[in-house]
Amino acid sequence: MSSLPLFSPLLRGARVVPVLTIEHVEHAVPLARALAAGGLDVIEVTLRTEAALRACEAIAAQCPEVVLGIGTVLTPAQIGEARDAGARFLVTPGTSARMARATAESGLPVLPGAATVSEMLTLMELGFRELKFFPAEAAGGLDYLKSVAGPLAELRFCPTGGIGPQNAPAYLAQKNILCVGGSWIVPKAALEAGDFAAITWLAAEAAALGR
Repeated sequence: MSSLPLFSPLLRGARVVPVLTIEHVEHAVPLARALAAGGLDVIEVTLRTEAALRACEAIAAQCPEVVLGIGTVLTPAQIGEARDAGARFLVTPGTSARMARATAESGLPVLPGAATVSEMLTLMELGFRELKFFPAEAAGGLDYLKSVAGPLAELRFCPTGGIGPQNAPAYLAQKNILCVGGSWIVPKAALEAGDFAAITWLAAEAAALGR
């Protein structure tokens, strides 16, 4: 499986991917539009809430300017659900052997999660070259990714977990970092208040980090 579709062509500008947990479907479209207006048009919606799939369907239908990814994909059944909801890429927090094969066969670009060199090698054997590194800070952070850059020179990573505006620039300066993912761009208070102007402003700040 050496010709798996890549995630990287979807990154048309900014190298920061908002990781979103959407509790209310009515927030989905204005949130996606606010992020895109700030320059973050590639987003990941996590399957952590009952509203997640319906939120993704709304974004896919009403926000053609947004590249929608669906994350926290844990089972093969969720791969089909994500595709049906309009996902253009998938993200897993970790990757069992079963999930590695299922995502490789999905036909979609995937950022499969890995936190150890053994997991990374297993995914390389299946043809993956772009991985999610999670939980980034808890699993060794930037120093870890610098350490694997030599022996695993073919791999590029999207670290998430503990990434924020303070450390994102250092990650993005590392040669084997494709992009970073984070939730700091969408503070819960701003989302609940419907303050999408504030979210657009934070998105513009985040977009500038990765250019």
